[in-house]
Amino acid sequence: MRILVLGATGFLGRHAAERLRALPGARVLDGGRAPGSALPVDLAGADPGHLAAVLREAAPDAVVNCAGAVGGSALALTAVNARGPAALCEALHAAAPDARLVHLGSAAEYGPSDGHRPVAEADPARPLGLYGASKLAGTLAVTGSGLDAVVLRVFNPVGPGAPAASLPGRLAQELHRAGPDDRVRTGDLSAYRDFVDARDVADAVVRAVTAPRPLPGVLNVAGGTARPVRDVAEGLLRAAGFAGAAADRIDEGGDGSPRSAAVPWQQADITAAARALEWVPRHRLEDSLADLWAETRGRPAEPVR
Repeated sequence: MRILVLGATGFLGRHAAERLRALPGARVLDGGRAPGSALPVDLAGADPGHLAAVLREAAPDAVVNCAGAVGGSALALTAVNARGPAALCEALHAAAPDARLVHLGSAAEYGPSDGHRPVAEADPARPLGLYGASKLAGTLAVTGSGLDAVVLRVFNPVGPGAPAASLPGRLAQELHRAGPDDRVRTGDLSAYRDFVDARDVADAVVRAVTAPRPLPGVLNVAGGTARPVRDVAEGLLRAAGFAGAAADRIDEGGDGSPRSAAVPWQQADITAAARALEWVPRHRLEDSLADLWAETRGRPAEPVR
């Protein structure tokens, strides 16, 4: 099986590519903008015709699209998250129409919930900001493409390699470079989120690639439990060996995410993924944070920007 992974150098892409390489008989091709990629592909500005030529050369049995942008200008977000999947689908129609496409979506596509009921795939998508709207546009391009395709709608990923653009990754880095008496400044941590380990996301990707039957258009991939975001900070403090109260080390008086106030509670219904992929998350949040801390501690502390 030949599997093309786009965005293979990113947080989720690295984990997915590693798990896919463990499949017997699989040949995984890394595609993306990073130097050294086996197939140089930039979905943000890709011409569908050029992309189709790349796909013909790769001749993939499956394509996993982990490429995406979480920040930047409106142009950057829409180019990668909305136009990119649309161009990819057009190119697949032309060059590899029988390949399975597994595309990573985002919980931000849903927007606010009622605060009491886990959100399911059939619930309306009402994104609040441009990031969620651009990811939803990408999802609609994939589900409306007519390809053998599935969108894995990933909730809040955590685990080793979490980037500084995420709260867990930023907190781990700040704790790593903090002095013994320094406090880490955050925004309000009272929102509830559904965290999922990146390695569990990778397992869902493998199952989606290899599932022998057509899959639903969208599947939630999450931990299935709403946890206070404060649990992330406290878990990292415990992993770092800080013995005092979290309030002694964490200052929540900083600027927080506008989405935290607008979406104070979010939890996924993951029964569809369990049914379609025979998938369940296996990593506890505490273990994900411990592994993130171990990985962060093992590299030089990054300077403050």
